[in-house]
Parts: sequence; C-alpha cells; structure tokens
Amino acid sequence: MKASSASTSHERRPEDENLGVGANLAYGLQHVLTMYGGIVAVPLIVGQAAGLSAADIGLLIAASLFAGGAATLLQTLGLPFFGCKLPLVQGVSFAGVATMIAIIGDAGAGGLPVVFGAVIAASLIGLLITPIFSRITKFFPPLVTGIVITTIGLTLMPVAARWAMGGNSQAPDFGSMANIGLAGFTLGCVLLLSKLGSAAISRLSILLAMVVGTIAAVFFGMADFSGVLDGPVVAMPSPLHFGAPVFQVAAILSMLIVVIVTLVETSADILAVGEIIDTKVDSRRLGDGLRADMISSSLAPIFGSFTQSAFAQNVGLVAVTGIKSRYVVAFAGLILVTLGLLPIMGRVVAAVPTAVLGGAGIVLFGTVAAAGIRTLAQVEYRNNMNLIIVATSIGFGMIPIAAPSFYHHFPAWFETIFHSGISSAAIMAIVLNLLFNHLTLGNSDQQSVFAAANERKLRYRDIAALHDGDHFRNGKLYDVEGKEVPVISHDDHASPSQEPPAKVTTAVPSSG
Repeated sequence: MKASSASTSHERRPEDENLGVGANLAYGLQHVLTMYGGIVAVPLIVGQAAGLSAADIGLLIAASLFAGGAATLLQTLGLPFFGCKLPLVQGVSFAGVATMIAIIGDAGAGGLPVVFGAVIAASLIGLLITPIFSRITKFFPPLVTGIVITTIGLTLMPVAARWAMGGNSQAPDFGSMANIGLAGFTLGCVLLLSKLGSAAISRLSILLAMVVGTIAAVFFGMADFSGVLDGPVVAMPSPLHFGAPVFQVAAILSMLIVVIVTLVETSADILAVGEIIDTKVDSRRLGDGLRADMISSSLAPIFGSFTQSAFAQNVGLVAVTGIKSRYVVAFAGLILVTLGLLPIMGRVVAAVPTAVLGGAGIVLFGTVAAAGIRTLAQVEYRNNMNLIIVATSIGFGMIPIAAPSFYHHFPAWFETIFHSGISSAAIMAIVLNLLFNHLTLGNSDQQSVFAAANERKLRYRDIAALHDGDHFRNGKLYDVEGKEVPVISHDDHASPSQEPPAKVTTAVPSSG
C-alpha cells in the first residue's frame, strides 16, 4: 500500500504530465525558438574572437546545439544522481563569455584549446562541490526565490529590447522603425491570440505569433531564407575538431569563478521553476540538477562547446504558457540535437528575424518578473525587515543592468561574479536573509520605517456594540448626539454565547 501511495504521489507531480507527441513537439519547438538566438550567440562571439573561419564558427554553433540538446535531455529525463527532472532547457552559458575571450587573448592562436581545457577542469571541480550547493534550499524561502525570479525577468528585458531593435547593433537598420514595428506587430499577435483564441491556441500564442511575424517579415522583405540551402544538410559533431584540450592553471582558476557563478544561477533557476510550476525541490533534487549541469559542461568541450546552464528565458515561457511538463522540454532537447546534426534545419530557424523574437520576448521576460512579484506577494512583511531585503536585493541586481561598466575597476574575479544582475541579486538576497532572518541576535521589533507596525487586535463583540455616529475624542467615546459612552476596563459581564474574538490587522508604517 505504501509503495502504491508513493507511486501515485509521484505520478501527480505537475512536471510528469505527458501531453502526447504532437503537443510535446509543438510546445518543444516553441522553447527552441525562444532560446535559439541565445544559444548561437556565444559560439558566434567566441569564434569571432578566436579568429575562426565562417565554416569553423558554423561547427561551433552546431556543437553548441548538439551539446545543449543532450544536456537538456539529461536534465529533464534524468539518470541516477544526474538531472532534476524539471522543465529546464540547457544551453551555452553567457556567464563565461568575457572570461573565454580573455583567455583567448592571453593564449593567442592556441586560445580555443586552452578555453576547452579550462572549461573541462573547472566543471569537474564544480561537480565535486555540488553537495555544498545542494544543501542550501532552506536559505531559499519565497523571499529569496521571489527576488531572484523578479530579477531574472528584469535583467532579460534589455535582451528583448535589443532583439526588437534588430539584434545587431552594428547593422545600419538597428533600431529602425521597421524592426521595432515588426516587433510590435508580433507582440500584438501574441496578445490577440491570447485573448481571442481557444485554450490550445492561447498556449501556443508565442509560437503562432512568431510564425505570423515571420510571414509578415517575408512579405515586407525583412527576412531572407535564400541561404537555407547553402552548406551541408547533415554534419555529425567531430570530437576534438579544434585540437586536444590544453590545461593551464590561470585559465582554470578564471573559469572556476564562472562555474561557481553558474552553480549559483542554476540553483536559482531550478528553485525558480519549481516555484512557478508548484512542485517540491529538495536538496537531493537540486543536487541532481547541479550535477547534470557540471557533467554536461565537462563533456561539451569534447564536441566543441562550452559551459552549460539553464536558460532563464525558457523559465518565462513555462510561466506564460502554463505548460509544466518536462517531456515538452525533453522534446525541445531532441529538436536541439537534431539541429546540431542537421545544419539545414538550424539555418531555417536562424532565418527568423530577430525583431520577431524581440516582440515575443517582451511578453516572455515580463511574465518572469510578474511571476516573481506574485511570489513576493506571499511573503510576510509585518514586524520584520523583509521589505528592505527585497528593496536592497532588487536594487543591487539592477546596478549592472543600469550601468554595465559599474564594476570595471573592481578586481576581475569580483566583476565576473557581480556583472550578472541575477547572481548579484541572489547573493544579496541570501546574505540579507541570513543576516536579518537567521542571525536574529540584535534584531529589534521596529528597526526602521521599512518594518511594519505591531499588530492591533479588537474583539468582534466590541465592534458590534458600536453605533453609527460613534466617535473618539480626546481618548473618550461619544455617540452621535455627543453623549459620552462609558468604557469599562474589564469585561466582567461578557456572555459565553457571544461571538469569539476576531483579529483585525493593520499595517501602518512605523514612524521610526
């Protein structure tokens, strides 16, 4: 009976719902379209920094698609000790771009093998320290996860804005009315389909809006599919195509900082998606997810890719569609693997105008922030310092977004950690939560104007005894005619049959 009960409980987890092949494929494609631009951006940037040819950069992109798909399958379907089995799409992490470019600059022509060696070694070290990160779930209450989810959404909005403007800031039409108009048209399609469509159409509104937006772009000459047939149709990833990994201590130490940042961000993403889909994430499940991240990152360089982590924009897609199934995301992983093996399919997806992605991104990323705000609404703010924790953490997370050069004069290791608004907000939220809510020594009841006032309690029978026009003046109660109503200090004559006390709470800001 116990085994049956446990099995039933496991089957009822929202992420274990299987929607069928057709729905999984459609929703999975929507996930791929959402993160495709991000997953190809890193190999493009790193390949150009390494001075690779267009063909070799294409191999880097194919390898990143293949590795991201394999990592997604591991994370969603799972193996013993690996994979959190949550709807998380994996892909190349942006956190390491600056570090990898710096390594390439220091190593010269042999920079890429040094990058691969640093990623492998640092990821294996990260794999060893995952038990530390998997035991910190008690330090991620709704206060912390709400801050992180909100910050994820806010930090992604500049990405949506750049996409809406055209994506490439060097292009002559960057920020043109045509690009912004196309993004606005796509956004309008998302809203219209969400309002007027059936439940199925509403859930697919992002994907359908992208299709409509792309068709409109073709009609106005803003999309080019002429290069789809250029290049090979099938291309298997070639292990060690760029040479054997080279292991240098300085490069490994630099990459280890990136891996630690990735562990913090992945922990936040795993807990955030668990909050969004309303499922339990314990230390064991968090550890399995982090181990999948690290083992994927350590194997990806063999095929020509880099560190892997969860994509925050796909967390937004889970929130906006309400599709919680991990099998949908597993199909996204299959699509990514296929794109890695069939470059022609990747070229079709790549032909979707960036402005179209920008229009959809506004809804996606805004939904992440809204989900965080909803989580923060569940937090208790009376007689504590939670409000100032929220204000400080979100404000701290916005610094690198509002002023990208803010940390340029700080030590390189510090800049690597705090240049990400997500990791900045997460670290600040964890530290302040520990300081104010766990290390309570020295805390006072009313520490600042950010702490709500003490609760007030009135008995129901006292409120019921009041008449219209009764009012207080100079500490005395008077009726509508101005006659004083006697107030007794002890209710010695209360009837047992009277209504029980009711709690009336006010949250008046303290004066200091």
